[in-house]
This record gives sequence, structure tokens and C-alpha cells, in this order.
Amino acid sequence: METARAKELLRSERVRVQQLIGHVAGGGQDDRTAANQSGDMFDSAQPLTEEGTDEAVLAGLQERLMAINRAEERLVAGSYGHSVRSGLPISDERLEVDPAAELTIEEARDAG
Repeated sequence: METARAKELLRSERVRVQQLIGHVAGGGQDDRTAANQSGDMFDSAQPLTEEGTDEAVLAGLQERLMAINRAEERLVAGSYGHSVRSGLPISDERLEVDPAAELTIEEARDAG
């Protein structure tokens, strides 16, 4: 894959993930505010449960952001597009779908 295309894919993915992080983090604050409300008709457990889910989603998004960082480092180092495990090339098709891919499709299947 051409370097310019890889940079654009990674930039787009970074923006998308950062927007999702902002959305989830904002929702978590709303859940905490709702959980602190009083009243007979309000179930304070629901927002707390949703907050826990939001925290799990946020952790996944932060891991995705770290994967993007690692991919950008590989791009600078000249190893982008190759498996971090075997050094085999990762197909351009896979990188188009997941620009932060670290393994070939076969390796990812074996790991999963």
C-alpha cells in the first residue's frame, strides 16, 4: 500500500475513534448525573449499568487508538503493511478495512 494512502486511512480512523471516544465519554457523564437524581419513578441502577458498559466500550476504543499509534510508528519505521508476528505482507484489502491491522488474516484467525 502506498504511504500516502496508509496515512490517509490511519488519519481517518483516528478521527473516527476520537469522535466515538468523545461521544461515549459524554454519555458516561450523563449516566452519572442521572444516577444521582432522586425520585420514586427513577431506577438509578440502569444508568450505572450503562456507565459500566460505556467504560468497557471506552477501554476498547482507547485500545484501538493505541493500535493506530502503533500502525503510525510502523509506517514511519518502514514496516507498515507487514505482520508484527511473522513479517509477512498484510494484504492491501485487509489494510483498507483495518488500517491498523497488525497480523495477516490467517494469523488473526489462528489467534482468535
